[in-house]
Amino acid sequence: MAGTSVVAAGNYKLEISTGFDYGSFTLDDPTRGLLNGDFPLGPGTDYADITEYVLNVTIKRGRQDIGDQFTYGQTQITLNDTAAAGVLAPFNTDSPYYDPATAQPGLAPLRKIRFGRYDITNTLQYLFVGYVINYNVTYPLGALSLVNVSCADDFYLLAQTSLTSDWNVSEELSSTRMSALLDLPEINYPTGVTHRDIQTGTTTLGGSAAYTVPTGTSVAVYANSINSTAEQGRVFINREGVFTFEPRIGNTLSQSVADFHDDGTGIPYDLVHIIFEADQVCNYAAVTHLGSTTAQTAEDAASRALYLTQTQNITASLLHNDAAALDLANYLLTPEPEARYSEVSTYMAALTNTQRDTVAIVDIGQTIAIQKDIQTGTNTYTQFAQELSVEGIEHQINFQTGHRITYWTQPTTIVYELILNDATYGTIDSTNVLG
Repeated sequence: MAGTSVVAAGNYKLEISTGFDYGSFTLDDPTRGLLNGDFPLGPGTDYADITEYVLNVTIKRGRQDIGDQFTYGQTQITLNDTAAAGVLAPFNTDSPYYDPATAQPGLAPLRKIRFGRYDITNTLQYLFVGYVINYNVTYPLGALSLVNVSCADDFYLLAQTSLTSDWNVSEELSSTRMSALLDLPEINYPTGVTHRDIQTGTTTLGGSAAYTVPTGTSVAVYANSINSTAEQGRVFINREGVFTFEPRIGNTLSQSVADFHDDGTGIPYDLVHIIFEADQVCNYAAVTHLGSTTAQTAEDAASRALYLTQTQNITASLLHNDAAALDLANYLLTPEPEARYSEVSTYMAALTNTQRDTVAIVDIGQTIAIQKDIQTGTNTYTQFAQELSVEGIEHQINFQTGHRITYWTQPTTIVYELILNDATYGTIDSTNVLG
């Protein structure tokens, strides 16, 4: 099995780009010029596998609440430079990761990074793809020399990139606008399925002068505006580094990718969090699009009587007209709080190899199922189950103690594919639909 073992979790691999073909034979180089078989004839790769020096990795991606903005995914990595004999330090000019041609350390800010786990077929499944942001070395006397690497995904680069001139937009679907944004010459985001997964939007954005995007606008801020003020779907970088845009969150065709149970019949978990909050309620929504000064409003009078007035207000929506703004206002209404599972956590050591493969690659936007035995009386229990959408993910990986995964979830309306002549799924109604 390839990679470096994490106790009771599997084998993992961390690669950081050096910016040059560090792994090939190089004439006159004191390290790579030796005929000892360590450096084959090139061309090779510029990625350095430094997994053997990893102490721990923490990955955070997505959001915890559906009302939160999506931001860039982050990874924190701690490396043992004592075990690496100092080759990870930026001042070490004898390091195999140092590029003498440019007199620059290969392991440096804005180098690409890839971190993944090997499944039972020995296929590397990436958990994070992004860039090094900070690369800090600590030399405590009498202790391990540590390298702390802070990383972020492509959304960080988009947040640092701004429009260089006013952008006069046309009336178009949200997904078309998102693609056009990434295609702007000052952005020039890579195309193709390995870089973009932009699904067809459900909303139309305005294109008059009021919608012109001014010079200096952050690309990430505008991408989030397309989503938060109009589409209300998801925009994020997935675990493989692909820019992903998903349409308005509506019905979900039941297809859980991981079933978490506490009765021994599914994937075991050791923590689940249930919330039941008044803050979940929205009983008055107002949406004003950029082409208007009049808000389109929706309300639930009965909910306002029970829970007071709890408002969502969008004042600069990118939607193209009043009808679309009113649709969004109605979509935002949540008149009743709902008890739901908001978080579930599992520890790899408690899982089978197949279960580890399943939970490791769950991504934002997918559906998982959570089931728990709830005590309803003395020695009486009822199983309570929900299918929910994954909104955020955290991996905590210590190479000596194991791997914990936490998912943050939100409710989703589950529908089921129509099955002819089936007593349960054979009737066309609000929960059985044509597949």
